[in-house]
Amino acid sequence: MKVILTANERSLKLQRYPARLQDKSEQAWDAADELLLEEIKELQRPANLLIFNDDCGALGCFLAAWSPAWINDSQVSRLALAQNLNTNGIDESQVRWFDSLSLPDEPADMVLLKIPKTLALLEHQLIQLQPKVSESTRIIAAAKVNQIQKSTLALFEKYLGATRTSLARKKARLIFCQPEPRTPAVSPFPTIWQLEGSGLTIHNHANVFARAQLDIGARFLLSHLPDTRHKRVMDLGCGNGVLGLSLLQQSPPSKLLFVDESHMAVASAQLNVASNMPEHLAVCEFIASNCLEQVPAQSVDLVLCNPPFHQQQRITDHIAWQMFSDARHILRSGGELRIVGNRHLGYQDKLKRLFGGCRQVAVNNKFVILSAFKK
Repeated sequence: MKVILTANERSLKLQRYPARLQDKSEQAWDAADELLLEEIKELQRPANLLIFNDDCGALGCFLAAWSPAWINDSQVSRLALAQNLNTNGIDESQVRWFDSLSLPDEPADMVLLKIPKTLALLEHQLIQLQPKVSESTRIIAAAKVNQIQKSTLALFEKYLGATRTSLARKKARLIFCQPEPRTPAVSPFPTIWQLEGSGLTIHNHANVFARAQLDIGARFLLSHLPDTRHKRVMDLGCGNGVLGLSLLQQSPPSKLLFVDESHMAVASAQLNVASNMPEHLAVCEFIASNCLEQVPAQSVDLVLCNPPFHQQQRITDHIAWQMFSDARHILRSGGELRIVGNRHLGYQDKLKRLFGGCRQVAVNNKFVILSAFKK
C-alpha cells in the first residue's frame, strides 16, 4: 500500500480515514487526482478555487496554500482531509469546508471536480455552479475512464457549456468545460415521493440512496420493527430517515437519533421529520458522523441499521463491521442491535463474534433481519 503521493515537486503522506482501519490494498488517492495535479502545476494561483468531491483530501492538501473552498457531502471525507492536513503539518484553516448543500458567496475562478458516484449529485453540483462561474472560469473535472459516460458529459453541456475530454492515462481522464451563458436551471432536488400506505411524504436530497422509492431492504425491516416506546433509539445510516419516521408513527421513542455520514442524508431526515411530524422534532437529534464516533458509550437502548456495503466508489464490508462494533459500544446493557442485510453477506458471523450470539427475526429470498443483544 502506497501512502506517499509525490506530485508537483512535493511529497505528502495520505491515508484513508480512519488511518488505523485503512485496508492494506487501498490508497487515499487515485490516478484522477494525479492527472488534476499535473494539469494545474504550471498555472497561477486562482483568487477563488472550488474543489468538489475530493475523496480523502489529496487535492485539498496539495492545494491548501491556494485557500480553496472544499465541497463534499461525506463526513468521512471531511475527516480524512483533516487527518491528512494534520499529518502533513498543514494548517486546517487554510481549507474552507462546505457541505454539498452550500457554496461560498464569491464567484469561482477555478473549479476542480472529481466525478461523484451518482449522476444526481453531479447534476446538483453543476446547477449549484451556474451562478458562480463565468466565461473566464477554468473548469476541470476528472474520474476513472469507466465513470465518464455520455450522460456525464451531457450534464456539463446542459448546465455549463462546451465540454471535451483528454486522452486516457492510467485508466483515468480529464474533462474540460468552457462555461457559456445558460438560463438558470430549476433544481429537481430534493425529489419528493409518497411512502405507500403510510401517509408520509419523503424528501430526498441528491446524494441520498433510493431517491425515488423505498429500497427493498428497508421495506422488509419496516415490517419487523420492535416497540420503541420509552426507549432511546438510533437510526444508524439513516438515509432519508424512513425507519425513524416509521417508529415515530408506530411507537414514538423518548429519544431518536438520526446518524449518517452523508450531510445530505441527515438534512433529508431532518426535513422529513419537520414536514411530516413537526411535533416530534423536540425528541430528535440529527448527526453527521463517521459511524458512531460522536455518540457516548452506553447511551442507547436500540440501534436500527440497514448497513451499506459501499463507500464512495468502493465496495467494502468494513463500514458494516465498524457500525456493529460502534453499536455495541454505545448500547446500554440489554440493548438491542437490529439489522437488515443481504443474506449472502454473512452478517450473522460478525454479530456472533461481537455480541456472543444473534437471532434471526425474519428472512426472505434475499434479505435477513438479525437481532443481537448486549449482555
